Amino acid sequence: MYIKKILVVIVLLGAVGMGAFAYYVYNTAFSGNTAFNNKEAHVYIPTNATIADVVAELEPLIRNTESFYAVANQKKYSGNVKPGHFIIKRGMTNNDIVNVLRSRNIPINVKFNNQERLEDLAGHISRQIEADSISLLNAMREPQFLKEVGLNDETALSLYIPNTYEFYWNSSAETFRERMKTEYERFWNESRTQKAKALNLTKNEVMALAAIVQKETAKVDERPKVAGVYVNRLKKGMLLQADPTVIFAIKRESGNYNQIIKRVLYKDLELDSPYNTYKYAGIPPGPIAMPDISSIDAVLNPESHDYYYFVADVTNFGYHKFAKTLAQHNVNKVEYVRWVNAQGLNR
Repeated sequence: MYIKKILVVIVLLGAVGMGAFAYYVYNTAFSGNTAFNNKEAHVYIPTNATIADVVAELEPLIRNTESFYAVANQKKYSGNVKPGHFIIKRGMTNNDIVNVLRSRNIPINVKFNNQERLEDLAGHISRQIEADSISLLNAMREPQFLKEVGLNDETALSLYIPNTYEFYWNSSAETFRERMKTEYERFWNESRTQKAKALNLTKNEVMALAAIVQKETAKVDERPKVAGVYVNRLKKGMLLQADPTVIFAIKRESGNYNQIIKRVLYKDLELDSPYNTYKYAGIPPGPIAMPDISSIDAVLNPESHDYYYFVADVTNFGYHKFAKTLAQHNVNKVEYVRWVNAQGLNR
């Protein structure tokens, strides 16, 4: 009888122990362990991160780091950390969180437009993906790569077509560059390529001219008309005489790309730069900025007209007055210069 009681006690103690263990396992792995009030939280795990790095990233988002460690070790995640962008939802358990971090790298949308230089683009992209600006810039300028895509230091910006693209956050600089090469080749389809040939322009020339159109007018509906002016000038052998190219030349010469120039002066037109279209004929050696798709397509589909001149319309801001003759242009220009002087714009 005594032995029987001992066995009952042992069984009861075992049951209690198993229950306690089951409770511990449940609380550790299968009870909610999030500490944020939003519906979800975004977690970014860098390349070559350790489990300690992961916990440091998660610490503000979870209630108990020790229980997370335990589950991560149990599921063998601690020695197999994956980089990327992950989304953790409110109320998730440690088991859920580890499963997400192990296999659900979520792409992000990378956006860019109208950057003036590769340096600007590299900095902009580095704020959206893991790759830093220096590695991005080096990849963009890599001589062998530029040679393969038919570009050079002057035209390299042409490769990057402004848009929104889906990337994994942990993409390398080379991955970004190669994807942009693919998108560039996709953009220059047969239709666009043939339109460039019909205008007797190379792809690089289209991009450089589109950049001028981009800078000349912010009005998308006016861009084909402005493009038509420049196409007419090219056909007639006239200088493009585009103020934005002079502004770019000033910035390039001084090395100060942050300066704001609202007015081009007569002395600026004498600046000896291949980007000064008042001094050098034809299209500049590269884009003065990153043109968006509407500007590129405006050049490829220029409005057919007889205009050779245009100046800002001070009665309809944002748009321009167009002229077929220099005499008419000078009349329009007088009105513009009078308005500029009234604003006190000396630079």
